[in-house]
Amino acid sequence: MLLAALLALLPGCASQSSAPAPIAEAGWVSLFDGRTLAGWKVTDFPGHGAVHCESGTVVLDKGTRLTGITWTNEPPEQNYEIELEAMRVAGSDFFCGLTVPVNDSFCSFIVGGWGGSVVGISSLDGLDASENETSKVLDFQEGKWYRIRLRITEGRIEAWIDQEKVVDAATAGKRISLRRGDIELSKPFGIASWQTTAALREIKMRRMKAEAGLEKQR
Repeated sequence: MLLAALLALLPGCASQSSAPAPIAEAGWVSLFDGRTLAGWKVTDFPGHGAVHCESGTVVLDKGTRLTGITWTNEPPEQNYEIELEAMRVAGSDFFCGLTVPVNDSFCSFIVGGWGGSVVGISSLDGLDASENETSKVLDFQEGKWYRIRLRITEGRIEAWIDQEKVVDAATAGKRISLRRGDIELSKPFGIASWQTTAALREIKMRRMKAEAGLEKQR
């Protein structure tokens, strides 16, 4: 079913489907041209759903487990941030699992997992997003766009959903890793959903100045 048809079935979705206003901040580089998967590949998750571009979005169709895309270029390992808009079109689990490098390791920012509402980082000291200090429970609506930002800097992982800061975790002395399993196929930088049809748009990245210049970019 086409994305437009799916959105038409969701109450109040028409007002959410237009393109977002540009962000008045410098340094962002777009990673999605709105038309093709140039720079990306479909992640080879077992039983993944179809992935296609439509109406300025990437649509991850519901699979038996994970469906996602992986960036084919080399991402930075530190002092950068990723931003995108994501929507749960249909399903009841995470519609954005954002996997990124953190120095010589990786982690995932999970949005809407464990039945649809858990947010957090997987994993810190072997504890996933439902168990560690970053875990939060939030309400997410089908058919609504959420602006998601993840920032990786020296000694800290921060994340926002819309204007709310939902993760602020010091990483010194902590073991950062991915949850064991297929999500490792998202490395080094990928976006996935779990048994959920998701739509993604406005995917972008910018590098951050280390330490001294960081506050100016907040």
